[in-house]
Amino acid sequence: MVIISTRPYDTSGLIYEYPAGSVERQVLESLSSSEERYRYDSLEELKFELKMRREIVNASIGLNRSRLHFVVFSESFANYEYWDRTNNGGFKLKKGANPGKAINDIYINGGKYGTECATAMVIVYFKALLNIFGEENFNKLFPDIYLMNWHRLDPLLKEVGIPKRVADILIGDRCYFSNPDVDPKTPELQGENVIVLPSKLYYGHGFGITTAKNIIDGLNENRREGATRSAYFMDNSASRPDFKLLYNRYFKMQPSAEIPALLAV
Repeated sequence: MVIISTRPYDTSGLIYEYPAGSVERQVLESLSSSEERYRYDSLEELKFELKMRREIVNASIGLNRSRLHFVVFSESFANYEYWDRTNNGGFKLKKGANPGKAINDIYINGGKYGTECATAMVIVYFKALLNIFGEENFNKLFPDIYLMNWHRLDPLLKEVGIPKRVADILIGDRCYFSNPDVDPKTPELQGENVIVLPSKLYYGHGFGITTAKNIIDGLNENRREGATRSAYFMDNSASRPDFKLLYNRYFKMQPSAEIPALLAV
């Protein structure tokens, strides 16, 4: 159920603003049919979340096509025109580099980069936000980017590093496949961070865009000798950006002439 302000919102009219099969329509159908109450302060806030989930999907597909290499942190590498590699395997934006261009470079020159799955998820979120905010506003929001895993997240993205119990797994969520009996020789395969895509597919760096079965089969091939527990999808938890916080930042950065239209419900 969708709640806008304090009242249930009939999404039947809004659904038809989006093409059949689109990410926005699929997410909206999931929200409206759920027993969970999804609360928004305005219709524009809801539309922002739908748009961002679409861009998370687009950024995942784009990163999968970029030829970004899968390597462990100790072997990570980046294009030094834009990034300095830190001792722990992360990438820190080079002083004076343009943040938006640096993120786009990963998509354009993915072969010059190598990292593991958690960092890939962070890259996806930055790219989605770059697409939504535009380069000028993105650079104002994120002047000093650090790419690694969940330990050095920008405050605007801290929620993506915190899995929480959820009533519904939605397109654009970050989820996790766990491999409880991982082979100690391949600790990087103790699990796989993924973005939920349409058509029951997932994007996981190293696995690409594929099904749950293929990810589970791949993780099971990297279990310790004598393992009895299968890898599995954690279907009761997910990580999501703080869409409300991001929308409020987006709203404040719009030209004043556009503000009245954004307030309409």
